[in-house]
Amino acid sequence: MIVGHVNELAGVPMQGAGIQGATKKVLVSPKEGWEGWTMRLFTLEPGGFTPRHTHDWPHINYIVSGEGTLHLDGQNYVLKEGAYAYVPGGALHQFQNDSGKEFSFLCIVPEEGDK
Repeated sequence: MIVGHVNELAGVPMQGAGIQGATKKVLVSPKEGWEGWTMRLFTLEPGGFTPRHTHDWPHINYIVSGEGTLHLDGQNYVLKEGAYAYVPGGALHQFQNDSGKEFSFLCIVPEEGDK
């Protein structure tokens, strides 16, 4: 059994081209015994964004707090607390925070999606 609290984990600032004001916390992964899957919490500062990119694996997202935009295959979706999204493998996507508050979301990916 794995029980914890997000405030007990240190956030790791994401770095790289096309990334700004983004932090990641790995909540549960194969390291903790969840074989084949990883659940992460991303937080975007106001004005922050993830890179616009594609990859082979899908992911499932759940918005924990704030408001942001998911750019997905040429469409823009405003996501607020309580919203969820499925991003298929191979889909061009990006999360962006255009609000004045933090935007946080869970992202569950197959194990290969968090290497």
